[in-house]
Amino acid sequence: MASLKDMRVRIAATKATQKITKAMQMVAASKLRRAQAAAEAARPYAERMEVVLRNIAAGAAGSDTAPKLLAGTGKNEVHLLVVATGERGLAGAFNSAIVRLAREHVAKLQSEGKEVKIMTVGRKGYEQLRRLYEKQIVERTDLRSVRTIGYANASDIASKVIDMFNRGEFDVATLFYSRFKSVIAQIPTAQQIIPPKFEGEAPQGPVAAYEYEPEEEEILAELLPRYVATQVFRALLENNASFYGAQMSAMDNATRNAGEMIRKQTLQYNRTRQAMITKELIEIISGAEAL
Repeated sequence: MASLKDMRVRIAATKATQKITKAMQMVAASKLRRAQAAAEAARPYAERMEVVLRNIAAGAAGSDTAPKLLAGTGKNEVHLLVVATGERGLAGAFNSAIVRLAREHVAKLQSEGKEVKIMTVGRKGYEQLRRLYEKQIVERTDLRSVRTIGYANASDIASKVIDMFNRGEFDVATLFYSRFKSVIAQIPTAQQIIPPKFEGEAPQGPVAAYEYEPEEEEILAELLPRYVATQVFRALLENNASFYGAQMSAMDNATRNAGEMIRKQTLQYNRTRQAMITKELIEIISGAEAL
């Protein structure tokens, strides 16, 4: 049985841990408000761009002059997985959920005989994926030194992906991230960005006729790289909000668990101390009676 001193040390250590988790919870809550506002502000632009591109692409589909980013290579053999996770841990299952979805996608593609390449964005995703797929990781982006995520960061990542596509290094690119829904709900998401796979369907029935100047192909050639960068930027912002939401929830649970552990440790300490006092009293009384 541990001594009273050991028990006091354990209680003090647990209280110190509780202070740390409580402080991390408060910091995450503070940063979550800004991250959530940024993620929600980016959604309308990204969604509207997707709608515009979908409508323009419907008119250019099947054309011999359609941009390669829209039409693809015509093959489906080599896949690039862009896995965006956090740079830090202590956020519950946030990073693991994204990596798990990516692993499932890798297993499915490999079972179909496809070649898989991986680009990681974020330290935690790289650390988890390299255990199984170190040889498949072709690019790694670290954002630890970035204090505030900006469009320039997403543009750099998108440029690397597009350059790899133009060099013929892959046929299909899929982006993995966590979509923020609430503090307790973050949804791991896989989105195909090259060639773009738009959600929903093009409008059916008679629609207004538009004449584009310049032609659809030229507009798409300009907008498609920006679309890829916009989707990456949206993913980074969604990830940022999801990370702080998951961390806030995880640290709240850790603080509560620490409080329960302190209660149990204190109860055990008091019981042990009372038992030792009772034993000493019995020994004193027995010694006095013996005299």
